[in-house]
Amino acid sequence: MRRTLKQIKRIAIAVAGFTIIIIGILLIVTPGPAVLVIPAGLGVLGTEFMWAKKLHEKIKSKFFNRSKTKK
Repeated sequence: MRRTLKQIKRIAIAVAGFTIIIIGILLIVTPGPAVLVIPAGLGVLGTEFMWAKKLHEKIKSKFFNRSKTKK
């Protein structure tokens, strides 16, 4: 029973994360904050998937490094 609940949680997080990323991709071609939405989706996926966490950290470090060098 416990294993099943863990799998349901993992699937729900995957669906939510990929939905947010898809919305972010749609916001690339429409007016909207795609730059904020896509990393948010990766952040959600990163709670369960290591590949998403690594990608989120990589994007976050590139963004923050650029903002520090511009000052």
